[in-house]
Amino acid sequence: MSEFDLDLRAVEEHIDDGDSAFEGGIVLGILDGTTPPEEWLETVGDGNVLVLDVVGDVNRLAAGFARDVRELGGSLIHFRGFLIVTPPGVDVDTSRL
Repeated sequence: MSEFDLDLRAVEEHIDDGDSAFEGGIVLGILDGTTPPEEWLETVGDGNVLVLDVVGDVNRLAAGFARDVRELGGSLIHFRGFLIVTPPGVDVDTSRL
């Protein structure tokens, strides 16, 4: 077996410190009309991704915040009963659907 020299301190200097454009979190919730639209908008505005289980008509339930999310530069995607709402700078790849 051959020997090799691995300097972990040198490797650590080259590792990205996590300066990612995405600084929020993922918030799970239920979109059923009980949460005020302003609360969903504020959560996305804070840089979080929403994954909402839709209980009812998605167009009616998201009407109170969808336009504002888009105006901020975010996006909304309805997929298999869920509404995924992303802040600006976070893209959802739908190419495999």
